[in-house]
Amino acid sequence: MDWAGWAVFGLLATGALTMVMIAAQMAGLTRLDLPLVLGTLVTPDPDHARVAGFFIHLAAGQIFALGYAATFALLGQATWWLGGLLGLLHVAVALTIVLPLLPGVHPRMASHRAGPSSRAALEPPGLLALNYGIQTPAVAVAAHLVYGVMLGLLFQVR
Repeated sequence: MDWAGWAVFGLLATGALTMVMIAAQMAGLTRLDLPLVLGTLVTPDPDHARVAGFFIHLAAGQIFALGYAATFALLGQATWWLGGLLGLLHVAVALTIVLPLLPGVHPRMASHRAGPSSRAALEPPGLLALNYGIQTPAVAVAAHLVYGVMLGLLFQVR
């Protein structure tokens, strides 16, 4: 495995995933602003949160890239289609487990049980992040496919 390359490949793939998500948000396909969601974990100011969230997302992308690299090494191959399958697994866990649980730990996100008295700044994503728009799951799947395929193409098993 090209262990020296995983950091660069992780940055490239995370950058591509982020570009897909931001472009889709700007095009009105989703209201999910991942840097804002992540950044408001550490600061209530939306402008500062987007900057902090961008770097949190880059760091998370590096950790996931390391996981992808380990999986490729374990399987003894890195291909675009295997990266795509890992991307589908990645987004399935994110949309069905991580995002629905996020209101339970996020200090600035409402929950479905919070009611009208909640002062939370962010609405809960809900299952498949559908609260951020009907096309959000499709956008997330596309972005994670780009991430996985890029990593599958960039990693080289030795």
